[in-house]
Amino acid sequence: MPELPEVETLCRQLQHKIAGEKIRATRIYDHKLDGIENVRGRTIRGVCRLGKSILIMLDDGGGIVIHLRMTGRLFWRTDKKREPHTRWRMTLAGGSIDLVDPRRFATVKVVRTEQEKPANDLMGRFDLQHFLERQARRRVPVKILLMDPKAVAGIGNIYACEILHGAGISPVRQAATLGDHEWKKIFSQARRVLKKAITKRGTSISDWRDLYGCPGENQNELQVYGREGTTCCVCKKVIVRIKQGGRSTFYCPRCQKEEAIKSKRLLARGAGR
Repeated sequence: MPELPEVETLCRQLQHKIAGEKIRATRIYDHKLDGIENVRGRTIRGVCRLGKSILIMLDDGGGIVIHLRMTGRLFWRTDKKREPHTRWRMTLAGGSIDLVDPRRFATVKVVRTEQEKPANDLMGRFDLQHFLERQARRRVPVKILLMDPKAVAGIGNIYACEILHGAGISPVRQAATLGDHEWKKIFSQARRVLKKAITKRGTSISDWRDLYGCPGENQNELQVYGREGTTCCVCKKVIVRIKQGGRSTFYCPRCQKEEAIKSKRLLARGAGR
């Protein structure tokens, strides 16, 4: 699933390509998307990201919200050819934007009012104090909490693994055992990891491609994700993989081990009260 850096990459490319353009036509190729309002004739004011969603802002104050889900991709085309699994097309003067989505989970909807950016977006107006008061004391593994869109917008499996490795915190540690200074460390690492991934146009582990069909380059920068059995770049210990919430988690048992031990001790202490 495209995460924050991949969606941000698309938004920046779309902003450069289609801002100020008039929509000449839209066409639906998949009945699951039936009912999308025709926005022909509307002018695109700009493009921005809402968490993991893309917002194409229109001149009437509304917009088009696209969530790519598992396998959705947006591609710029200058011909009339249609790739397999194309579900929706928006035609402009110089070409078209195609939604290609093999698993058909992506959504497209037209909204009538201005959409507010989420307040829990690390690359936007993130409210740390609100997070510490409302989310940080939950008794769930820290990695699971980072991937909860109600807690933090835009972080998925790949970047959660990378962020926690950078912060030196075990993914199995309970969120409630972390101190405020540790959360600040996590979010400092999160911004570093996400910014770097954006400059590399995202991470192409499987089928991620940008607006022009090019793979990202951040997969070459990954420290733990997908590196089970290889050595940690920091301590040379072998990277391991475990399952959390049905997803694979990769981490270094040495760099992040002390945090896991601390978590178990704190939880045991709390259970004995």
